[in-house]
Amino acid sequence: MSKLWGGRFTKQTDQLVEEYTASITFDKELAEEDIEGSLAHVTMLGKCGIIPAEDAAKIREGLKKVRDKIRRGEMEYSVGDEDIHMNIEKALIAEIGPVGGKLHTGRSRNDQVATDMHLYLRKRVVETADLLRKLQEALIGQAKNNLDTIFPGYTHLQRAQPILFAHHLMAYVAMFQRDIERLTDSYKRINTLPLGAGALAGTTFPIDRHFVAEQLGFERIYENSLDAVSDRDFIVEFLANASLIMMHLSRLCEELVLWSSTEFAFIELDDAFCTGSSIMPQKKNPDVAELVRGKTGRVYGHLVGLLTVLKALPLAYNKDMQEDKEGMFDTVKTLQGALQLFAPMIATMKVNTGRMRQAVSQDFSNATDIADYLVHKGMPFRQAHEVIGKIVLYCIRNDKFLLDLKLEQFKSFSDLFEADIYDVLQPERVVGARDVYGGTAKRQVADAIERAERDLRRTADWVEKHAENGK
Repeated sequence: MSKLWGGRFTKQTDQLVEEYTASITFDKELAEEDIEGSLAHVTMLGKCGIIPAEDAAKIREGLKKVRDKIRRGEMEYSVGDEDIHMNIEKALIAEIGPVGGKLHTGRSRNDQVATDMHLYLRKRVVETADLLRKLQEALIGQAKNNLDTIFPGYTHLQRAQPILFAHHLMAYVAMFQRDIERLTDSYKRINTLPLGAGALAGTTFPIDRHFVAEQLGFERIYENSLDAVSDRDFIVEFLANASLIMMHLSRLCEELVLWSSTEFAFIELDDAFCTGSSIMPQKKNPDVAELVRGKTGRVYGHLVGLLTVLKALPLAYNKDMQEDKEGMFDTVKTLQGALQLFAPMIATMKVNTGRMRQAVSQDFSNATDIADYLVHKGMPFRQAHEVIGKIVLYCIRNDKFLLDLKLEQFKSFSDLFEADIYDVLQPERVVGARDVYGGTAKRQVADAIERAERDLRRTADWVEKHAENGK
């Protein structure tokens, strides 16, 4: 059967060329969006009198039948028809006859595929924001349950200062909030309509692009037809945002892996989110966290891959741009799959509060507070820092911790020490002393949780509002 574009050609396409250049094996993912855009386009053609109203109505009904066929899994796709657009148009013509060929009036596959991807990513961004919100809810739930759990804070993976475990979890809530803000900000660029740009220069038909935009829920229209068909910034931006989300997940994965080890024993992941060993029966492996950590590189690769494809392309459309889809689809699958697993994994995580408390009682993470103590007594901080360094060295050499020292031993380093030093060194006091905005004191963390819950409600409202475009 000849190609829909085959009038100019005298030879059939080589079979190897057909197989190599066809995109139907992956762009059939855009079937719903392709029909959605075509329904709006043909409605506009009828409204503007570009095709007869009865033809527009017949094409609309035919498109709906093709869509039903796709939803039932009965659509047979052909590599010979190259892509999702040609496959659907062939199916439409088979359904209603030659009148189906009028559907493509006033448009090109160039602006058609760009529209499909805008429609597709618009839905996925809303879904991803909602999945991030659910992960935040799980983290906040654990934070609320651990407002009194003291945990060793780290720098360089060395114990640094005691903090609330809730404070540590809320750091990830803050990261994911930035991710949500980036996604919601990118939505306005995704929600821009390219349809009507034609192949690159617009069309001679008196189309109404604003009417199509209104039907499809687009807030803006591309101002330049060349830019409309060649722009893939919105996909690059999504891949960049996805890479940041995966990076944040990967950092949390690394901590979950460490914390669940025997050496740390700070948490235990639920059995439902772990696997065993084929040879060692005692093992409980944090495979979900490890695999998400590993898949982060996969998403990074898709970002770099698309940037490389686009880096030297002249305007307007080039076949290279067919490479924009597989990485996008795989990123959506990888990212959303990770987020779907993460929320319940965090929600069911058991926290070993006793082990955490033991950790902060057997280290020197309260040393900074002794320095601050001496500063409050009038000693310059640099001098206090040196004094405490000598005290820590003395403790290490004598197998002691700071709270093990007698007052006379403290005074041997400085006469400024008094009996109240033992209150200052208590982990609860160390944590509570950091009562500044954003600090780890319980009051500040409780306030942070309250602010985060307000953000959750705003995200839920945004998702509800914009999910309408995905229906």
